[in-house]
Amino acid sequence: MSLPPPEKVRKLQEALHAKAKGAPAYRFYALYDKLYRGDVLFHAYCCCAANGGAAGVDGQTFADIEAYGIGRWLGELTEELKNQTYRPEAVRRVFIPKPDGKQRPLGIPTVKDRVVQMAALLVLEPIFEADWQPEQYAYRQGRSALDAIVAVQTLLDEGHREIVDADLSGYFDSMPHAELMKSVARRISDRHLLALVKRWLEAPVQERDARGQEHRTTRNKDEGRGTPQGAPLSPLLANLYMRRFLLGWKVRGHERRLDAHIVNYADDFVICCRGTAEQAMQAMRDMMRELKLTVNEAKTRHGRVPDDSFTFLGYTIGQNYSPRTGRGYIGPRPSARKISELCAEIGEQTGRSWTWLSPGEMIRRLNQKLRGWANYFCLGRVEVAYRHVMAYTGHRLRQWLGRKHRVQGPRRARYSDRYLREELGLVWLPELPRPRVLWAKA
Repeated sequence: MSLPPPEKVRKLQEALHAKAKGAPAYRFYALYDKLYRGDVLFHAYCCCAANGGAAGVDGQTFADIEAYGIGRWLGELTEELKNQTYRPEAVRRVFIPKPDGKQRPLGIPTVKDRVVQMAALLVLEPIFEADWQPEQYAYRQGRSALDAIVAVQTLLDEGHREIVDADLSGYFDSMPHAELMKSVARRISDRHLLALVKRWLEAPVQERDARGQEHRTTRNKDEGRGTPQGAPLSPLLANLYMRRFLLGWKVRGHERRLDAHIVNYADDFVICCRGTAEQAMQAMRDMMRELKLTVNEAKTRHGRVPDDSFTFLGYTIGQNYSPRTGRGYIGPRPSARKISELCAEIGEQTGRSWTWLSPGEMIRRLNQKLRGWANYFCLGRVEVAYRHVMAYTGHRLRQWLGRKHRVQGPRRARYSDRYLREELGLVWLPELPRPRVLWAKA
């Protein structure tokens, strides 16, 4: 939801946030009618349209709605919400590959359901934003994964060198509905809105089996757990349930007693300690069991930096060495897996099937990919990763140019690094400016 809200929607959000911040025990009782306010619903539609995405189980796309008439479509949706006849459709499930070879389930609601969920998010997010813990960095305006990396670096610099690197199994699919709804109801007493959230949680899932047949399951409703990863409201619900763990960690005294501090991003978190990692790891396991969440023991471990390193949000954090002085220091660097993933994407982009592209279009696509990667991997010791990526990119681009122009023999002399950069305009990562303001926070 990157679009700035119109003034009236912004003022509504500011008022809700101010009330929630000023009265931590207050429960909001009249919110449902805000969902079908014309400006809220229209802004929700614009946010969803900007995000794009595939059609849900009904096959309706944004292009279909535009052809039908956005105003007409939103007017009919407004009436459904006002008359309380709106009911969510099933969620279409697709699977996207993970780096470890497994598949991540992704839920695609219909466009109508996405728009209504986005409207609910516009109303609910300012309320719950007042309650998020400072350790939470995901899905929050003004915060990012890079801020979480900086927070970990700060704790390491302060001497919290023992690390619990935790991993949860299927967090989005495991959140228990009863406990999650209690977390929502702690702030929301509007029964119509609560009923709507529960319907979204219990919506059937439609997926295609190995024979290509579509079938629906009601596992979420039957088992009373899970929220589809990919739905607009899922990030808020994920933060809301993780707050239980983060707040409980402090209320039970683990943070103070063990000097153990958590940095959390969505379902990823690390615990930075001073000599108490084993106790912190056991306390974390006990709390997750109470929360009905499963710790992935194969991927959860503890260690001590700099003797050990750990990976968090794509960065490997551990011992590095200054290229100028040779002195060792603790800090982040892009993980080997993320470097390999980028190189694999570049290899695919420069394959034989893409020789029909013009050199200008190929460079544009590669530059977009390289800049996007470097915008995220810009902290710590990035020089080695940048050199590796550029060496591979240059090699693949030379091969692609040679195939396209049917060049025989060695191609480096004809397509030198200087030619790729100055003549074709290939982005050169080591020369890109890097943000330094982030490290000022540490």
